[in-house]
Order: sequence, then C-alpha cells, then structure tokens
Amino acid sequence: MAKAKAIPTRDDALRALAALAAGRANDCARLALEEAPPVAELDLTLLQEIRRSANGTVEVRLADRLKAIELLTALLAQDQTGAEQFFASLEQAGKAL
Repeated sequence: MAKAKAIPTRDDALRALAALAAGRANDCARLALEEAPPVAELDLTLLQEIRRSANGTVEVRLADRLKAIELLTALLAQDQTGAEQFFASLEQAGKAL
C-alpha cells in the first residue's frame, strides 16, 4: 500500500516560494549549454522546461521569480489567523480524500 503524502504546511510553502524568489539561473544555463554537466550538483529550482531542437536551438523556461516574490510577500503580509484557517481547511480536505 502506498504511503500518503504529507500535506504541505504554510512553512513549506514559504520555503518553496523563497527558494524560487532567490533562485539563480546559472545552473539552468549550465545544464542547457554544457556537454556533460554534473546534474547532481546543479541547483535547478527555477527550471520548468528545457528543449533542444534537431538544429541545435536550446529553449529554457524558468519559473517567474517576480510572481514568486509577489506571492511570498502576500503570504507574509497575511495575518496568521487567516493562513492558519486556510491550511487547516486544506488539511481537512486532504484527510477526507
């Protein structure tokens, strides 16, 4: 039987958004451009998609850092009570499933 995944907490969401907001694209570019990059050592937090065409064109799509910053700011500005109610409702919905 598969183990149920834990429902992310507010702190988990804040950590993830902070990582996106502060992320750097250097390693994503390195993955796209180097012949054999050390993938295990790269920080690919911002990477959403990478494509290579037959003619050698490379397309890299990164997470929207500005959107992450805006959402992080909004979450931090929320009163704790509202956030706690939201995550409690989310947890109850997860348990119901």
